[in-house]
Amino acid sequence: MALPRVKIKLAWLFIVLVTVIVFSTLVKLGFWQLERAQFKAQWQQELNNRQSSSVLSYDELLKLATDEPATGFKLQVMVTPQSEQIFLLDNQIYNGQVGYLAYQALTVNENTPWLLVELGFIAASLDRSQLPEVQTIMQPLLLQGRVYQKQLNPMSSELMAEEGQPTRIQNLNLPQLAQLVGQPLAPAVLQPNNLNNPYPHPWQPIPLSSQKHHGYAVQWFSMALVFAVLMGYLVLRKLKKTETEHSHKPIANNSETL
Repeated sequence: MALPRVKIKLAWLFIVLVTVIVFSTLVKLGFWQLERAQFKAQWQQELNNRQSSSVLSYDELLKLATDEPATGFKLQVMVTPQSEQIFLLDNQIYNGQVGYLAYQALTVNENTPWLLVELGFIAASLDRSQLPEVQTIMQPLLLQGRVYQKQLNPMSSELMAEEGQPTRIQNLNLPQLAQLVGQPLAPAVLQPNNLNNPYPHPWQPIPLSSQKHHGYAVQWFSMALVFAVLMGYLVLRKLKKTETEHSHKPIANNSETL
C-alpha cells in the first residue's frame, strides 16, 4: 500500500536529517575549539610580550585600561592605606585547596581612583561562618607587580557582598565594588610580588590553555566520527535486513490455471 511506503520514506528522511544535524554540530564544535586554541595561543604570546615591556606608571595604567585590556602589564606604584576593609572573593581554588582571594583598596594620588590590591590566597575554614583573619597593608608602601582584569560571567556577575568585616563577595565586579567602597576604583587589579605576607598569589590570566582547547577539539571530532560510523552501521544493517526480507517474500502467481 502507498501509505506505509510514505511513512517509511518520511522515517528515513527524519533519520538522515537528524544524522546530518548532529554530525554537523559536533564538527562545528570541534572547529570552534580550534579557533579558541588559536586565540589563546595569541593571547599567551601577548601576555609574554607585556611581561617583557617597560613598567607602567599609574597614570599610564589608567589611560591604558580604558582603551584595551591591561592584563599582564607591569606596574610600580606607591600606595597608602585609607581603610582596613578587606574583601574576600569566594570560591577560589589553589593547589587543591578551596579558599578566598583577599583584596584591599588603597589610594595612590589625590583626585585619582583608588587601586584594588590583591593580598593573596587564603584557605577557607570548613565552617563558612568563620572568615579568616587577613594581614592588611597598614602603612605607605611601594608596590610592584602585574595587573589583571577579571572577565565577568554574564550569567552571574553581581558583587553579592555580605555584611561584616572582612566582606565576602561572589564576583570581582569593580563598578559595584567602587559603590560599596564609596570611591572610584581603577579598572584593573594589582597583583604585587613584593608584599611581606605569607599568602601565595595565583596567576591564571587564561583559564583554559590552548593545549586544553586542542584536546577538546579532538574529543568533539572523535565523537563526530564515532557517531557517523555508528549511524552508518545501523543504516547498512537496516538495508541488509530489508533486502533479506524482500528476497524471502513469496512471489504471487498470477498465471491462469489451464
